[in-house]
Amino acid sequence: MKKIILIFISLAILAACNDFLTEEPGSEMRAEEFFTSSAHAYDAVNILYRRGCTNFYSAGIFSGSRAMLGSYMTGLFDNEYKGQEVHVQHSQNLTLNGHNLSGYFDGIWDECYDAISKANLAITNIPNTPGLTDIEKNNLIAQAKFFRAFNYFHLIKYFGDVPLILEAYSSLENMYVQRTATKLVYDQIIVDLLFAMDQGGLNDLPMPKNEFRVSKGSVEILLSDVYLNMSGHPVQMNKYKEAANVARMAINSKNHKLIAHHGHSLETSAYNAMRISDVEDEYMYSVEYDANIETNNAQPRICYPTEAISWGIFKSSVTNNAFKPSKQLLWIYNTEKDLRIQEKQFFHSSLSYTQDGVEITKEFETAPYLWHDDEALFITGKTNKDMVVYRYAELLLIAAEAIAQTEGVTPEAIEYLADVRARGYWNTDRSEILAELTGLSVNNFIQEIWKERLREFPLEYKIWSDIQRTRKFPVTSEETKGEITFVDAIGHTTIWGKTIEKKHLLFPISENEIQRNPNLIQNIGY
Repeated sequence: MKKIILIFISLAILAACNDFLTEEPGSEMRAEEFFTSSAHAYDAVNILYRRGCTNFYSAGIFSGSRAMLGSYMTGLFDNEYKGQEVHVQHSQNLTLNGHNLSGYFDGIWDECYDAISKANLAITNIPNTPGLTDIEKNNLIAQAKFFRAFNYFHLIKYFGDVPLILEAYSSLENMYVQRTATKLVYDQIIVDLLFAMDQGGLNDLPMPKNEFRVSKGSVEILLSDVYLNMSGHPVQMNKYKEAANVARMAINSKNHKLIAHHGHSLETSAYNAMRISDVEDEYMYSVEYDANIETNNAQPRICYPTEAISWGIFKSSVTNNAFKPSKQLLWIYNTEKDLRIQEKQFFHSSLSYTQDGVEITKEFETAPYLWHDDEALFITGKTNKDMVVYRYAELLLIAAEAIAQTEGVTPEAIEYLADVRARGYWNTDRSEILAELTGLSVNNFIQEIWKERLREFPLEYKIWSDIQRTRKFPVTSEETKGEITFVDAIGHTTIWGKTIEKKHLLFPISENEIQRNPNLIQNIGY
């Protein structure tokens, strides 16, 4: 099914957390009545597709999405409404802390733990739910463990040590859990994902061909990313071999492939297919949106400047370039070779339309184009377009980096990097790309991978995560567009004149959460 329609049973999935209440509304199912049929088990997992960290990616028209915060900190992205959006101001000024952005960080923390709580409820109760075969049980548990791992991965990347909770709450006992060491949380993430990969019986298909449900490939790319991040800062456990092995499994399955350009037209490029289509074999995990269910994703409306609303052509009453790329970000591209920086690929700076029989062209500062949606902007005001979190292109780059770290600059690693670069450099002969990559030292080759990650995922929120794990900051120049130098992130001064400190590589915990849980301590420096 294209969009999973949930049967909420009046939010009964939360009943197990509320059985201490003395009154139960007649419209809600009592906790002891839940998980008494197979339908309840499916409902418990289905809700994770709509409440499994989806709001982390949903963009508000003024605020952007919470996934954007790290990118604001780098100075590589801006928000035209930052005058009223204090989280953007504090992130750019590097003045964010657990007090002045308490509500903002609550939004990340609470949503992840809400998803984890729902996953725990499913994982705990599905084994004893009647009417399910063992195959069904393992499949449902695998999906729930994917979402638990996915949310813990978010939490430790942003906050470091976090409470590790693996049991469904049924009372108020043991509510105040201490922070668990990041390494131990990683260990649990791996346990969950290995179960999902090896015992879950998940279909080995691209997610769109798997009725938009978590597939084996979804698990494999998340697990390979987990191993890659464990190998970097702050944990620095060498898991590159494991990352390479898992990535290879997904690659060798031949189930995924890069979107190809159709002909030699800008309008039919692979990057425009990404903008329009939800059903590509490149997609390994996506957050779904259905305009009939989800109405708060403003992604298309943040593809235009605030002034655009005065043109009188949009369905919305507000537009805002909420993820405005800086010049320094745009300089990561070779403007002569790289298709991705051409007009109406990842970005755009003009719009032509007809009004009262007159052809009009508006020009504006560069804005995202990957989220442009004709139907949402000009007809319905709502978008059905999914947010892709993991693509096969990223799997190839993870494999290339992990192989280089463990085996050197092998032909296999070179091929994987060349696959991604060749699509971007569509007028460059592949042999030229291979020749440029062959013979590089391991360090230089890995930096070429980091460059490609920057160019391939500028609008998929990978930049800050890469800075966190590599502790390297990309520096560009207008005179040498396409060339990128990596400097130490700690001590680097952003374009806003603010110096990145070690503490900034983790977000502060909301003081609200610290007040709620006396066993929590704040991150160092905040």
